[in-house]
Amino acid sequence: MQENAAPEANTDDVAGQSGVKSMLVKWLSILLPILLGIYLIVYTYEKFTPEQIAEIKGYFNNADYLYIFVAAVIAVLGNASRAYRWKFALEHMGYRSRFRNNFMAVNIGYLLNLTVPKSGEISRAVIVKKYDGIPFDKGFGSIVAERIVDMVILLLFMLLAVVLQFDIAKAFILDKIPLNKLVIAAIVGVFVFTALLMVYLYSKSPLILKLKKHVSGLKEGVFSIVHMEQKWAFLLHTIFIWASYILMFWVTIFTFEETSSLSFGAVVTSFVVGSIAIAFTNSGFGSYPFLISKILLVYAISETVGNAFGWIVWTSQMVVVVVLGALSFLLLPVLNRSK
Repeated sequence: MQENAAPEANTDDVAGQSGVKSMLVKWLSILLPILLGIYLIVYTYEKFTPEQIAEIKGYFNNADYLYIFVAAVIAVLGNASRAYRWKFALEHMGYRSRFRNNFMAVNIGYLLNLTVPKSGEISRAVIVKKYDGIPFDKGFGSIVAERIVDMVILLLFMLLAVVLQFDIAKAFILDKIPLNKLVIAAIVGVFVFTALLMVYLYSKSPLILKLKKHVSGLKEGVFSIVHMEQKWAFLLHTIFIWASYILMFWVTIFTFEETSSLSFGAVVTSFVVGSIAIAFTNSGFGSYPFLISKILLVYAISETVGNAFGWIVWTSQMVVVVVLGALSFLLLPVLNRSK
């Protein structure tokens, strides 16, 4: 009896260790971006004198918040367009989702991304599964496809920024990240990607085989945008979504007199830098104002103005995310009582 119980006990130990590791990874994914943001905030404000900090507060007090309100309205329209665009991929797979559920799922997704990075994508798929009966893997696959399209658009904006402001972009990148480090990072990235791809393609590990099974379930969702009947409508909404993003940023430059004369090239470059901060950190906490102030410094905008501008833009965006996300959390079950 005791000999038979031993393997079961070992299995429990392994499961317990796996649970601890999973919990540790989860908390690290939450805490590390937040700690990075806090470090950048402290690092930034330690460099400022009391007079400069008072100057930043003055910019907040004298800002024209009408433009912030207009930017918030544009943000809501962008979210609505993203929710409507999602319908095309789902309908191609034979699933109907209600626009209101899509819209609230998008809002909740953005809100959850403030806690655990990229958890919002999972929550969107969970919501349409619960309230519209769409299989999780199909819904999540369509979201992955969206993100691939969005990444391509962001890369195009980066290319546009380089074309419009080549000398400035080159100087900014090389000043902050030396060329040799960029080359090393590229080589390491290619090596790691190749190694992971080889493991995925040829490994017979039960874990990899299980992963392949899940990936096969995502394929239909991912390729839904390639084969969908309403490609042009999907493309038009994609253009509108990204136009709303850059228009939202452009409108906010008129909040301060010092930034109101920025050129279109400067707006595109700053927008790209801010988008990278939001995409690769905890929704840009700390990193967004820091990087915006650095890029605006290249355009002869003082660091105090750039920092105040970065904070006011980021804060206004987060207010929209929190308000829409909280309202969606409250209204989603109310409007879907039957579910």
